[in-house]
Amino acid sequence: MDYSNETQTMERNCTNVHSVSARQVLPLFYSILCAFAFILNGFAAWTFFRVPSSSVLVVYLKNMVVADILMLFTYPWRVARDLGYGGWQLKLIFCRYIAVLFYLCMYTGIVFMSLISLERYLKIVCGTSSVSTLLQRVTVGKFLALLAWIVMIICMLPNSILTNQPIPGDFFCMELKSSLGQYWHEISVHFNVGVFWVAFLLIMFCYTSIACHVYRSYKRVQQDSSEAGRRSNRSIFCLLAVFVLCFVPYHICRVPYTLSQVNDCINNHFILFQIKEVTLFLSSLNVCLDPVIYFLMCRTFRESLLQKMSSVNGKYRRRSNL
Repeated sequence: MDYSNETQTMERNCTNVHSVSARQVLPLFYSILCAFAFILNGFAAWTFFRVPSSSVLVVYLKNMVVADILMLFTYPWRVARDLGYGGWQLKLIFCRYIAVLFYLCMYTGIVFMSLISLERYLKIVCGTSSVSTLLQRVTVGKFLALLAWIVMIICMLPNSILTNQPIPGDFFCMELKSSLGQYWHEISVHFNVGVFWVAFLLIMFCYTSIACHVYRSYKRVQQDSSEAGRRSNRSIFCLLAVFVLCFVPYHICRVPYTLSQVNDCINNHFILFQIKEVTLFLSSLNVCLDPVIYFLMCRTFRESLLQKMSSVNGKYRRRSNL
């Protein structure tokens, strides 16, 4: 028996099943998500970039907006590919550039979520300590934001450069990678998964510390002096909820799927692919839920948005009365 031919046949079958599954369900969900995310992030960008970067929190939130908008840019390409538009040219662009941009923005956003949690922890729990004061300087925040982008770009860019193999007749993305490209792909996945779990542990630590601090403060004074802390507690709980809902399921299955991806399409690869696609859609929901974090966490953003909405509503009423 020619086992190499059998393996190639199984790979083609996996690819075909993947395509049928993707074309039936995912394009509709991503289209709806893209429409809502475009509106919400449009409002967020319209509001945020009129707000001065007067605090580290605003710096991190603005960078999250940028990451979300770039991530949102990849969704129409995904829908077009899944619907079969553009032929192999679009699929090549998606494999080489769009998928890399998607993961770059997703993990950069995760880094900024962890930095936001750290900033809240330093401000609420650590108060005016020297380390807290240093890390809450705007210049330090801008440096850390730039460093986050640089590190993630260095990690992800080779995935685009090393997707450079001749195009087969009917291909999937891993076939376009050189042997070094497949090796770097595996390394970058493990690095990104490590970034995620470090961020998750940091957010859990910050949330737990803030919750305990607010509880102790409330028990000590038994009055409303800890109201600011309780508001921060609620806002970071929202961030934690979004983080867990969107990213934890995907990262539970990410490493097993990658290990099956760099090998032949056999055994449990199909099941892992289906789980990966569903949990990846949950990760994509992040771009719709992040504006809720902006609204709850940043008073400057919230007041600016409400003021602008009130102004627009007032103009509309005056025109209606004419």
